[in-house]
Amino acid sequence: MKLIIGNKNYSSWSLRAWLAAKQSGLHFEEIIVPIHTDEWPEQKKQMGEIAPSQGKVPVLWDGDAVVWDSLAIVDYLADKVGRDRFWPKADDARAMARSMVAEMHSGYQALRSECTMNIRRRVDGHKISDAARADIVRILTLWAESRARFGKGGPFLFGSYSAADIFYAPVVSRFLTYGIGVPGFAATYMEAVWEHEWLQAWVAAAEAEEWVIEQYEVPVK
Repeated sequence: MKLIIGNKNYSSWSLRAWLAAKQSGLHFEEIIVPIHTDEWPEQKKQMGEIAPSQGKVPVLWDGDAVVWDSLAIVDYLADKVGRDRFWPKADDARAMARSMVAEMHSGYQALRSECTMNIRRRVDGHKISDAARADIVRILTLWAESRARFGKGGPFLFGSYSAADIFYAPVVSRFLTYGIGVPGFAATYMEAVWEHEWLQAWVAAAEAEEWVIEQYEVPVK
């Protein structure tokens, strides 16, 4: 398998797909394309010729199969290795985990736009809108419920590491970058996600990248 991803410092969707590939336990080759740089137009053109992805990342190639959306990549990998690798076994826990992942996949637009992912930065006194604050409250509420109902078997949202933690890992990064205050249970959860060996490997690679995308270096006011 080959996984095409963007700059590790900035690409939240690439992080999700990469963590999913790691969670699958399958071997994959990682191909990084530097988005929003002088090299990106040509890279995007080449990608458009080989995959129906509109030149977007991430993209997973597996033989003749091409998967070009992070949630679709999770589902595809779960089909290959078994859904229990990604989702809780119990119906009620799995229902909540799937719903949380779908909500993350399609929602929280204010938080996304006002707190873009930038692993290397730490921003003091970042001001957010009421809409972004509502997104944060909603996320913390879901974290609290999943931890209270299903998190007794480990430090993650549903105890064991799952697709839910994969999809909320970039949120953890955003909260750290912009100094978002969270209650104690959330801080403990964030520490577990941030210190996970896979995320630490991603962070180290992000910090070593030379690419700088200026539009993501100045937080939206």
